[in-house]
Amino acid sequence: MKKKSAVLIIIAVLVSLFAGCGSSNGSTKSNDTSKDNSFQKIKDAGTLKIGLDDSYPPMEFRDEKNNLVGFDIELGNEIGKKLGVKVEYMPTDWNGIILALKSGKFNMILSSLSMTEERKKEIDFAGPYLEGGQIIAVKKSNNDIKSSADLKGRIVGCQLGSTGEEAANKIQGIKELKKYDKGTEAFHDLAIGRVEAVIMDGQVGGYYNKKDGNAFKILSEKLTKEPEGIGIKKEDKELKEKLQKVLDELKQDGTLSKLSIKWFGYDVYKK
Repeated sequence: MKKKSAVLIIIAVLVSLFAGCGSSNGSTKSNDTSKDNSFQKIKDAGTLKIGLDDSYPPMEFRDEKNNLVGFDIELGNEIGKKLGVKVEYMPTDWNGIILALKSGKFNMILSSLSMTEERKKEIDFAGPYLEGGQIIAVKKSNNDIKSSADLKGRIVGCQLGSTGEEAANKIQGIKELKKYDKGTEAFHDLAIGRVEAVIMDGQVGGYYNKKDGNAFKILSEKLTKEPEGIGIKKEDKELKEKLQKVLDELKQDGTLSKLSIKWFGYDVYKK
């Protein structure tokens, strides 16, 4: 009887232990699937930190008083109003901007960031909020370059780490590809003849052409079509949901159209 009782006791203890493990595992699983609080943290802090390149007119750049201005700046301000928080812009070297986001330097990237498949492996996006694409800009007096095929044997400029660099690398026969930290530097060298063409986002090329009294011209060939979005960390699902809702509202109420007309000279959202 004692042996039988001992066996029953051991069985009871084992059942109790397994039940406890099951309860513990269930609790852990529940914690793993809990909703993230990426937006609530921003709300509690009262500030949305935005990473950008501050030398990419007309999207984001410094005016003569060194104030940040541009399409993305005004869009960022509108997003802050909708979310009920202040906005802090954090200029960052473009070549390291995604790494800075992933390390937590800021909450999101709002800086004409093309939603490429390569970038989607590292970060997530809200949007797109704009349909961009790479174009070729040359001096107005240049009648020899009419398409990408004419870049063979030429010196071409682009911004380092941009999709303009990616597009340029796919063009066969370029003699030299000069890569600049800032888009403004590439257009400066185009103006003085150090490069013969610049590969850049279409809206940027259009801005420079207008700003410099039509000193440049944009070729009709479009090298790429690139939807542009807001970059966020993959785990920030709550923030993504909030940002997407705000972008949809700003498009529907006409705010994005007004900003487009102001900075690009036409409504890119008009179908």
